[in-house]
Amino acid sequence: MFTLNCRGRLLVMSEPIVMGIMNITPDSFYAGSRVSQTSNVIEKATKMIAEGAVIIDVGGQSTRPGSKHLSAEEELQRVLPAIEAIRSVSNEVFISIDTFYAQIAKQCVLAGADMVNDISSGNMDAEMIATVARLKVPYISMHMQGTPQTMQINPQYNNLVADLLDYFIKKLESYKLAGIKDVIIDPGFGFGKTIPQNFELLKKFSAFKILGKPLLAGLSRKGTIYKTLGITAEEALNGTTALNTIALLNGAHILRVHDVKEAMEAIKLVQQLSLAG
Repeated sequence: MFTLNCRGRLLVMSEPIVMGIMNITPDSFYAGSRVSQTSNVIEKATKMIAEGAVIIDVGGQSTRPGSKHLSAEEELQRVLPAIEAIRSVSNEVFISIDTFYAQIAKQCVLAGADMVNDISSGNMDAEMIATVARLKVPYISMHMQGTPQTMQINPQYNNLVADLLDYFIKKLESYKLAGIKDVIIDPGFGFGKTIPQNFELLKKFSAFKILGKPLLAGLSRKGTIYKTLGITAEEALNGTTALNTIALLNGAHILRVHDVKEAMEAIKLVQQLSLAG
């Protein structure tokens, strides 16, 4: 069991939980995840909460391979109203702000966000780690080789899992020194990894338990699924459920997904499996 301190409010993870994806973008890779109007945000958040989402992850910048890099000002204009809208719907749901900008992390936490989800683990803004430490919120640290603009240009590793473990061990030490208390580990499926590397990462996902932190699996509707199956992101829900199930069996504590209901069903079934004689 893990307990995360979100500015005095505790998130207790005695079983796997679901993080719903809220993309305030016109260009995220999966069209079904995009929302723009506040009314759409409220409707989608309400649905996610009803289906069992414990966290809603708000992002204003597409990080798909080759995506356009937005300024902090543009991103803030997208995410701040969304966070305020979600908070108006529920004081109970936990909100994460998906950003690599320290100033956005700060303003969004002040507006009601509970944690920071940074695809760059502090590598894209030198102020991020100190900012998160001052905010006293949990930090989701993801591994990415390169940037969203370059990450899929021939990613190379000496030993994929060993390289990532070494990366996170060093990052965790730096977070501890900075004063960050609670960290969630995201190995970064699809971020600077080939499709075979993503499958290797999933197969060996349990290796990351050694870090002693909650593990997040973000596989939902990604290219690893739809390219392998020769389908589209819109058709990749069944494949997502299959890989989410494998992630759960290998120790995932958080599923970051576009489809909350189906992820909750996978969690319930895996839990029943663990109870079987």
